[in-house]
Amino acid sequence: MRPRPPALLSLAELHDWLLEHHDDTVDADRLPAIRTELEQLGARDVPGAVIELGCYRGAMALWMRAVLDATGQHQRPVHVYDSFQGLPERGEKDPDLFEAGYLRAEPEQVLALHDRWGRTPPVIHPGWFHETLPDQLPVEIAFAYLDGDYYDSIHTCLTACVPRMAPGGTLIVDDYADLEANPKAWNGLPGVKAACEDYFRVPSPLEVIAGAGDLAFGRYTAPAEGTDQ
Repeated sequence: MRPRPPALLSLAELHDWLLEHHDDTVDADRLPAIRTELEQLGARDVPGAVIELGCYRGAMALWMRAVLDATGQHQRPVHVYDSFQGLPERGEKDPDLFEAGYLRAEPEQVLALHDRWGRTPPVIHPGWFHETLPDQLPVEIAFAYLDGDYYDSIHTCLTACVPRMAPGGTLIVDDYADLEANPKAWNGLPGVKAACEDYFRVPSPLEVIAGAGDLAFGRYTAPAEGTDQ
């Protein structure tokens, strides 16, 4: 029997394929956590686009597109933002963990991955966040996935995205390690939490999402209309 075309594979099969071939950027905690967020968007009928800031080769963007399609949200656009030059130089609040240029990818890799699976590709915005976000973000954002790794990147993303969040929309900050709330969280990029604390001040509105492993996720939910930020 001939194998089915990739576009016809189920979410479960895509999940397993991504874990096998893209385990450098997705894992068994991240995928279901993001799936839950996107499923709830549809259930609550939150308006707006889905965005990813720091998409690398597009594995998470593909997963988000597949989940949106599986839940009837075919018309909800996905936008991705990446320097496509790898990580920038680290700042003083970031660890000496990666060299500048690490995680370099090409927009063509994002397009090829979506084409392989027969999925509508995202709108791709190449460039550093401070160059693209001020005038290339959707007017209204239903869901944002921030995977910028460093203090300056995350602070720039929060500053640009939070004011555009739709009421009830959610924003996930990857590598947000609150060890008091989740002692298992990986704390290799402490500049991420520092940027969130500086942007939101205290008390922080971020809710920690824990997984079976060392998932480090913080969730911000935009207030309903008529309430304070």
